Amino acid sequence: MSDDYKIHENVTPVKGQGSDPAFFSCWDIHSYYGESYIVQGVSFDIREGEIVALLGRNGAGKTSTLRSIARMDDPHVQHGEIWLDHKPLHNMPSHEAAQAGVALVPEDRRIIQGLTVQENLELAQINPPIGWSIERIYEHFPRLGERKNQMGTTLSGGEQQMLAVARALARDIKLLLLDEPYEGLAPVIVNEIASIVENIKKQGITTIIVEQNALAALRLADRALILDTGKIVFDGTAQEVLDNEELRHEYLAI
Repeated sequence: MSDDYKIHENVTPVKGQGSDPAFFSCWDIHSYYGESYIVQGVSFDIREGEIVALLGRNGAGKTSTLRSIARMDDPHVQHGEIWLDHKPLHNMPSHEAAQAGVALVPEDRRIIQGLTVQENLELAQINPPIGWSIERIYEHFPRLGERKNQMGTTLSGGEQQMLAVARALARDIKLLLLDEPYEGLAPVIVNEIASIVENIKKQGITTIIVEQNALAALRLADRALILDTGKIVFDGTAQEVLDNEELRHEYLAI
């Protein structure tokens, strides 16, 4: 293997405390599903407003890392620290992490059956809204505004993904975690979702995207993290990965 890309070893990220903290930090995270050791010492920092693509082959630990950050019961985090905007998340249950500004949009989107688009948004929204009122959401998602009285589960796949992201924003979040947002979507809709995420970045929201469509994620992202068997093996710019065929073939099979 050539030496023209850097392997991520002996990481010492800036923890979310001190005089010059990172906006978001994972520090030596170890997570388990039952007896299975899934996330094996993951550490990285993210600057505020960055879009980071978290990539790797199936089973590398990408979704488990997102769920660890969101403080879900599975996987169970047994070691490490997670900091967001000076606040420690690692001892919080998921609802407190959500209140601290973390939002996970899962692969299945989890649109609430029996509720309209508007009702899905209203249920998620904090009261009173700080930055993302329903009206502001519709300005950024005009198609949802056109369908606000339609049942959320009857929307197209792309529209449901828009609703899932918009519902996250309704909680006035700081960190958006997207798990396979392009799954099952036509290329034209993938481009539309990418434009929405770019627009969200302009609002100052930090985003981590896990996506099997690695090329699409890399074209959107500022930085790339590559996981292999639960460990980060690359941390660099998205363009470095796009420019390095050997790296893509070794860890992403593209």
